[in-house]
Amino acid sequence: MTGLDLLADRHRLLLVGGTWREADGDRRFDVLDPADGSVLTEVADGSVADAVEALDAAVAAQADWARTAPRERGEILRRAFDLLAARADDFAHLMSLEMGKTVAEAKGEVGYGNEFFRWFSEEAVRIHGRWMQAPAGGSRLLTVKKPVGPCLFITPWNFPLAMGTRKIGPAVAAGCTMVVKPAAQTPLTMLALAALLEEAGLPPGVLNVVPTTQAGAVSEALQADGRLRKVSFTGSTGVGKVLVRQSADRLQRMSMELGGNAPFLVFEDADLDAAVDGAMIAKMRNMGEACTAANRFLVHSSVAAEFAERLGARMGALTVGRGQDEGVDVGPLIDEKAVDSVDRLVSEAVRDGATVVTGGSAPEGPGYFYPPTVLLDVPEGAAITAEEIFGPVAPITTFETEEEAVAKANDTEYGLASYAYTRDLARTIRLAESLDFGMIGINSGLISNPAAPFGGVKASGFGREGGFEGIEEYLETTYVALPAG
Repeated sequence: MTGLDLLADRHRLLLVGGTWREADGDRRFDVLDPADGSVLTEVADGSVADAVEALDAAVAAQADWARTAPRERGEILRRAFDLLAARADDFAHLMSLEMGKTVAEAKGEVGYGNEFFRWFSEEAVRIHGRWMQAPAGGSRLLTVKKPVGPCLFITPWNFPLAMGTRKIGPAVAAGCTMVVKPAAQTPLTMLALAALLEEAGLPPGVLNVVPTTQAGAVSEALQADGRLRKVSFTGSTGVGKVLVRQSADRLQRMSMELGGNAPFLVFEDADLDAAVDGAMIAKMRNMGEACTAANRFLVHSSVAAEFAERLGARMGALTVGRGQDEGVDVGPLIDEKAVDSVDRLVSEAVRDGATVVTGGSAPEGPGYFYPPTVLLDVPEGAAITAEEIFGPVAPITTFETEEEAVAKANDTEYGLASYAYTRDLARTIRLAESLDFGMIGINSGLISNPAAPFGGVKASGFGREGGFEGIEEYLETTYVALPAG
């Protein structure tokens, strides 16, 4: 069983209250293969009415689910972890088909995403309140943690499995029910994941899935409903701002994991071999279609040319093609709009004086491909240094001093991920304190870890996913005042 065979016909429908059913009016939409633009399959296209029914189901299941023993909730997640690990190849192939990444990279996402199920299966039984004597005496203070209630999860197309497990895992562990709206480009992986959670024993109504092409109308309707208590969104800052504004009337809890513009700093004392290795990971993970992707390479002027040459050689040697084909390193981007955006940023930078080290132009179709590209001498103020590239392009600019490097790194509205390569311990500490980002990788191009808090500052959002902090996003605190005796 591989790829689309993982999905039974019923798993191309909506999941509402434990029932797989057609959308209102039997509407459906096509899911495309980004490698050639062909139709892979079609799935049910949920309406606002369908989404409200999904919320109805989540609300109906909430009280019983909140009373379910933490150990039982954790065991469901652990069974899901085991099932997903056993079917990693099938999920990887399905994800590669609908999203474009290579099967090998997709399998890596399955392993990473599945760790959120394992992590939060262990956290389910570690939800703590506290008991203490009031400082003035005469009374006792009791705090109790309770699930926040029904949630709306809006997941992106670039990591269709991991962005789901990162939200579903802590919600299940905390005792929250949920409605999930997967990205219209990549709904298949989420539907397969929902079927797997059913098999693992998740009760009806706890997880409801509504694929839809009416994302704005669905989110607006659900956020207007006072029964919805939390929204977790991963996606663009622009859409995130809309969702935050919509949350205001109902004062819903929000977790926003938004855009990024990650700097990758290479200092004069860096180990260049390690820096190039890290750059390949930080830039080329997911074809650069990641909010944590290195977006701006800030390299000390004394090593910039050598770094560009080495990085260009590595990126230029990558093979571009269909993600399911043997020997392919880089799959297609998600759609034609993505290719046009990357091509525009590169063309403008070259027009303004940047030098192409490798790559630099989109090939003829079919498919939505863009070659790995390295640009040197990118001019100050170029759009490619200000906008999120979301593609396999590494623009290199230079700096002379640490102060200049930090100033350039922080000169962005975003604050999600950042990277720095140096062998100076004192500088490492200074960078940890001065870089204005939620996550900092020192001599490492891979920072995501289920045991660590993932999230940003400024226009990159707020709230944390993963780590000990992740489950707190799904809990409310109740304080109880008790007499001493």
